[in-house]
Amino acid sequence: MFCAPSVSLTEVEQRFLEAAEYGNIPEVRRMLHHVPNLNVNAVDYMGQNALQLAVANEHLEVTELLLGRADLSRVGDALLLAISKGYVRITEALLGHPSFRDSRRLTASPAQADMFDDFYAYDEDGTRFSHDVTPVILAAHCQEYEIVHTLLSKGARIDPPHDYFCSCNSCNYQQQYDSFSHSRSRINAYRGLASPAYLSLSNEDPVLAALELSNELAMLADIEKEFKNDYIQLSSQCKDYVVGLLDLCRSTEEVEAILNGETSSEHSYDDVGRPPLTRLKLAIKYELKKFVAHPNCQQQLLSIWYENIPGLRQQTTGVKLLVVLAVAIGLPVLAVAYWITPSSRVGKVMRSPFMKFVAHASSFTIFLGLLILNAADRFAGTTLLPNMTHHQQPGASQMKCFYPSVGMIWAEVKEIWSQGPGEYLVEPWNFLDFGMLAIFLASFSCRFSAMKHADIAQTYVYKHNKTLLQLPPEIHYFTQARIYWLPSDPQLVSEGLYAVAVVLSFSRIAYILPANESFGPLQISLGRTVKDIFKFMVIFLLVFLAFMIGMFNLYSYYLGAKQNDAFTTLEESFKTLFWAIFGLSEVKSVVINNGHKFIENIGYVLYGVYNVTMVIVLLNMLIAMINSSFQEIEDDADVEWKFARAKLWFSYFEEGRTLPVPFNLVPSPKTILGLSMALKSQLLQLKEKCNASKTEIQLTQVNTITQSTQKQKCLSSTSPTRYQKTMKRLIKRYIIKAQADRESDEITEGELKEIKQDISSLRYELLEEKSQNSETLDGLLRRLGDMSSSKKPKEKPLKQ
Repeated sequence: MFCAPSVSLTEVEQRFLEAAEYGNIPEVRRMLHHVPNLNVNAVDYMGQNALQLAVANEHLEVTELLLGRADLSRVGDALLLAISKGYVRITEALLGHPSFRDSRRLTASPAQADMFDDFYAYDEDGTRFSHDVTPVILAAHCQEYEIVHTLLSKGARIDPPHDYFCSCNSCNYQQQYDSFSHSRSRINAYRGLASPAYLSLSNEDPVLAALELSNELAMLADIEKEFKNDYIQLSSQCKDYVVGLLDLCRSTEEVEAILNGETSSEHSYDDVGRPPLTRLKLAIKYELKKFVAHPNCQQQLLSIWYENIPGLRQQTTGVKLLVVLAVAIGLPVLAVAYWITPSSRVGKVMRSPFMKFVAHASSFTIFLGLLILNAADRFAGTTLLPNMTHHQQPGASQMKCFYPSVGMIWAEVKEIWSQGPGEYLVEPWNFLDFGMLAIFLASFSCRFSAMKHADIAQTYVYKHNKTLLQLPPEIHYFTQARIYWLPSDPQLVSEGLYAVAVVLSFSRIAYILPANESFGPLQISLGRTVKDIFKFMVIFLLVFLAFMIGMFNLYSYYLGAKQNDAFTTLEESFKTLFWAIFGLSEVKSVVINNGHKFIENIGYVLYGVYNVTMVIVLLNMLIAMINSSFQEIEDDADVEWKFARAKLWFSYFEEGRTLPVPFNLVPSPKTILGLSMALKSQLLQLKEKCNASKTEIQLTQVNTITQSTQKQKCLSSTSPTRYQKTMKRLIKRYIIKAQADRESDEITEGELKEIKQDISSLRYELLEEKSQNSETLDGLLRRLGDMSSSKKPKEKPLKQ
């Protein structure tokens, strides 16, 4: 039983444990020095020895006395206990023990340490910590900055866990032996790595480390579903850490250091003098919305957004609208000016992200206007009826939008080339662009095909008009009215694809809505609604398919024996059930004329269950999902909108793509110069490879370059860079703030307990001092008594 100790304690051991527990320093010192064969490793009923009791009650002097014994055990358990309670001075005293001269003591967990020594308690009730926790992991868990710094200075580190799909021998053995312990050890390691204390003190670039770790933890949350909440919490902890650092910035230099990261002087800015914002790109990629929407980050983005036109930033909305209108009207003139002189003042203004956004938005708006004008001749109806012969070349009016479409295709090709296919496919809007342009391209291809065949037929008629008595069928086809055209006619296919492309083109305008504070959250809610609909479609299609097949099997034998053709074919079954969702199907669709009441009743039941399931249950569930998504966006509308706006702005921060559609089809002198320089460099490299005589020069150049780089590395290793100095200041502020917040949140009960223990130790010290003083006083009194007794015989003869 628990109440029965495995080994009974002697009276001396019991008194020794009590003295260590209550901080009786004189008694512990006396027993250590004067009691022979004292068992300092004796344990109480909870399995704790004197060292653990002294550490648990924060008796530093007792701990130092016990550490003087060479045969002391469970030093590792005492260290973990001191770290968990945040006793810095006791932790430092324990780390000074000779057993920690072996550096492996700090890196190995109790499960990895030698099982035959007494450094840890290996019995199940002997330790209160997990067997996979190392001292530095525990210190990181407890957010003990000073202890983490001490352990890191002694060489302790947290090893990152292996990949989840790792198939090494160690991982395979742990998975087979105890998969739960293996998963818990991974979580404990990640909890230590994600600790703000460990991130601040162990990484040269804590911002990059936190960003990468947050993304890794978010991916693990999707892989290890059973520990999803733990990984999501740790990922959020890393994100909050980065936001906390950004919140402590006091100057533009510090904000730029966090957003840009450590960059060399050569590559710190691009050709237009714009910061790279590498860390901010990672934050957008990993969706750190609070970091991107932070006021310090938004202020930096806003200054870049109005680059080269700073006066426009302070203007009113009306002035900005007038500027947008002026740019839209004078877009051809501005494009020609930039094409001729890209480095002039006008060219610099055109390279501004704001002006690029206005130019591209104006160009796309004009393109939408052309789509509307293409159908202007048919607004009041067409005079050419379907049964009349078509005398106009097919698709001539729609060809006005061909060149803008080609310009957009060229812009997408350049974007794929610059970003790469992987990055291009991550953005959902790129799928819409690709689909829209692919449908436009297919539509124009079909129109060109129809025009080509019509021209061939017309040429044939002109060539044989004198000898031709009757047109061949393939030529006569082009003289027929629309109602006689084949369903696969290229003209009909082109018109259908063109209609779909027009719808997608108008939906593409939602891409620029995040630029406005009012329409941005609505656009975000619309995107979230589309995701909810796709999730809902899985259940919807299963139910719909089940009833469609069931109703078809029920009524497929009654074609012509019903009041209508509903459910008699698979197509009719689909149409009837689909329009029944919107209340456009009739109840008589299940009625049979020949009196088969059983089949008819089954049809009534199935049709009623379908309507109840789809209309009442599933549609209301979809409405609830949409309301929930909208409420989530609305609750955090400012952060969601600023994050979406930052993504929109970033697409215009990159160098290039200055000229909008269709002006981008004309190669500018800047593009020609860039291509010529690239070709020149390629030719020079080929020439250097062919000339063997220049190899020695190349080797000397390589040697000088390596020597210079080594010198730079030596200088950088000796003197910290500007980025390192800035991050050091921010880390100091973060640690001071974290410690101040922790001190303000301390529980008064713990402080009272600490005071009580100090008073108890002081009591024993005063008692010891009192006993020593009383012994000294007794000695003095005895000496005085002896002296007085020796003087009395000498005085008696004088009296006589």
